[in-house]
Amino acid sequence: MQHFSLLDLSPVPEGKNVADALANTVELAQAAEEAGYHRFWLAEHHNMPGIASAATSVVIGHVAGATKSMRVGAGGIMLPNHAPLVVAEQFGTLATLYPDRIDLGLGRAPGTDMATARALRRHMAPDDSFPQDVQELIGYLGDMPDNAPVRAIPGGGTHVPVWILGSSLYGARLAAHLGLPYAFASHFAPDMLAEALAIYRTSFQPSEHLERPYAMMAAGVCAAQTDAEADYLRSSQFLAFAKLRTGNPGKLPHPTHDLAAQVPARVLAGVKHALSCSATGTAATIKEQLGRLIETFQPDELMVTGMIHDHAARVRSFQIAADVLTDLRQG
Repeated sequence: MQHFSLLDLSPVPEGKNVADALANTVELAQAAEEAGYHRFWLAEHHNMPGIASAATSVVIGHVAGATKSMRVGAGGIMLPNHAPLVVAEQFGTLATLYPDRIDLGLGRAPGTDMATARALRRHMAPDDSFPQDVQELIGYLGDMPDNAPVRAIPGGGTHVPVWILGSSLYGARLAAHLGLPYAFASHFAPDMLAEALAIYRTSFQPSEHLERPYAMMAAGVCAAQTDAEADYLRSSQFLAFAKLRTGNPGKLPHPTHDLAAQVPARVLAGVKHALSCSATGTAATIKEQLGRLIETFQPDELMVTGMIHDHAARVRSFQIAADVLTDLRQG
């Protein structure tokens, strides 16, 4: 493992508002930079009361302006929701303001429900143009001639690093074919992680962007002073994911000592499976759990994420995780 990084969805806890969530994101990013995280990524989600990072490029700029050296980027931008030229201009602007610090992860999913997707896109194209859109976007960020009929200004010549994100085998094949770095969303979709990484690594084609495969996996983390406290804090994320899966998304719930009383057994089992690529407990406990994941999947980079209702506890969780990951990386 070469680096460890952090994914933030800018969660909105119950009892708080979007302004609180965005302020928390900045404080978390500053703490993450001090703790040694290599990247701080934000994700695009829409029409979700518990997530404040919908205008992802705007929040990235806000975070980059409040930090000094840590890379900041999108994990990711849901490209079907946007024209490639617009994304190139946005991230070209960010890269101009914050040179050598901006990443652009691209996803193929809508990041929302279909009604909201239609509101975002105005019309739904029947064909899948994601591979073509990725290449068009990369072209805008590259060195285009001055007489090109369409250029991204800002954007052209910034060479913002582009990542392919995925939770299935599709993204692995595309990233390998294009010679791009690849990030797998194992923090909520762990089932195809091993197969996706194997496909990506064995079929990777070197490119001007990357000489050899570079794979990132994601894992949930919830660290505290005791295992019991960590289990309690993590219950908020289980509750939020259960509400999302049952069609009732909301703000990040308060934690509970009795998940079984609030979530049907079948739903809770599915939620725990979806979030099983994770580590929960004390520093010693999460070191063992994260170490096992790293040993099994051999990622070039591990990105951790986690939703905790109490902001101070969330910051402390990621600080504990950073100490653990520093030891694991050195080991």
